[in-house]
Amino acid sequence: MALVTAYLGLGSNLGDRLANLQQAVDLVRLPGQDLTALRSSPVYETAPWGVTDQPDFLNCVLEIGTTLDPAALLQWVKRIEASMGREWSPRFGPRKIDIDILLYGNDTVDEPDLQVPHVRLHERAFVLIPLGDLTRTLRHPALGKTIEELASMVPDPESVRPWGPPLRTGNAANGDL
Repeated sequence: MALVTAYLGLGSNLGDRLANLQQAVDLVRLPGQDLTALRSSPVYETAPWGVTDQPDFLNCVLEIGTTLDPAALLQWVKRIEASMGREWSPRFGPRKIDIDILLYGNDTVDEPDLQVPHVRLHERAFVLIPLGDLTRTLRHPALGKTIEELASMVPDPESVRPWGPPLRTGNAANGDL
């Protein structure tokens, strides 16, 4: 399979939020496979979405290169979350780490457990703003609008507050999960 550029949304609002994001980035590399973190957006702090009675999130978007198909990438992402101690909580609840596949090349996937582009990508400033830091002109495969156009249409973009620089993507940690 050819190398595909994909984008992952990362979020954390429990424990050391920044360390959680960096650990997830470090674990993205899959030994023996072409899967690597290429670039990180800056880190943003955002109010929780959905369930609001919880701590604020740190969010960023990670650009990756992979030969994994979308289903295999989802399995790997879930393994990273589990290895970091993610406990599945109520929908939109607090979490140590959350990793979503936002985009996978220009592909669309509509399976019961995986929808790419992410089904709510176009509604979420906390994803669109950091994604726009990496690629403003990329077009949403289903909607045909650029990331910049979609970001300009979301309510409350000011709720996504700059927090810190991009994360390190040198794959410093690549232990087996």
